[in-house]
Amino acid sequence: MTPPRPVALVTGASSGIGEAFARALAARGHDLCLVARRADRLQALADSLTRDHGVAVLVLPFDLSEAGACERLLAAVDDAGRYVDVLVNNAGYSIAQSFDDVPWKAQQDFLMTLIVNACGLAHGVIPGMIARGGGRIIATASLAGFAPGVAGHTLYPGAKSLMMSFSQALDAEYRDRGLKVTAVSPGFVSTGFAAANGTDAVMADAPRRLFLTPEQVVDAALKANDAGRVIVVPGWWNALAAGLMRGLPQGLVRWILMKGSAKYHLAAD
Repeated sequence: MTPPRPVALVTGASSGIGEAFARALAARGHDLCLVARRADRLQALADSLTRDHGVAVLVLPFDLSEAGACERLLAAVDDAGRYVDVLVNNAGYSIAQSFDDVPWKAQQDFLMTLIVNACGLAHGVIPGMIARGGGRIIATASLAGFAPGVAGHTLYPGAKSLMMSFSQALDAEYRDRGLKVTAVSPGFVSTGFAAANGTDAVMADAPRRLFLTPEQVVDAALKANDAGRVIVVPGWWNALAAGLMRGLPQGLVRWILMKGSAKYHLAAD
């Protein structure tokens, strides 16, 4: 009897880095559970992956800003008779305006999506991974996770920093039990991220040489995870920036970032 293919659950899979993760994992022979709000985009991707790679794909249109979404999502996977071998916590966005210019519900939704349900998914899949002798958890963090907070995108650096520290903690706790945990921390990536938060016009002025493609980010993440590396910063210029943010006095780093990031801080609508 042919053993079942491993299953990868990818959040934020309808575009950008999430879609690139789905395509790369399908090419590796994984069945997929695709999670995002846009069911039509997920279904189109699922059809493409099945046609190109012969993998089974479960489309799961969930809103991860909702409380309890992680439990409902994993229950849907279980109801389909599958379990998660690879978890990719990729869903995310940012809020460019000042903290009090945005309703608290929107800030709460941000925390639910990037932190609460992401951690909840990890909490839900780890026991099964351990019981089966191993598994993989990958988080899409950000170069911003190395940075001190500045005006605008108020919760974003803290959320990404938490996901890096969370990944390191999971590695410390579960490496000896067969888990491989990685957080990938890119800088600029050519996706719809800026259009979603309203900074696309400003981002268009950034030098194209500083941008990575989603495929480059995913390739770096998967290679790092294969090798058991916990934190990976793709792109030598991003790695240099991360090193400087960690090595220079924080006051100096914060002053530089406040000057450079002011254009990404949008006024309230």
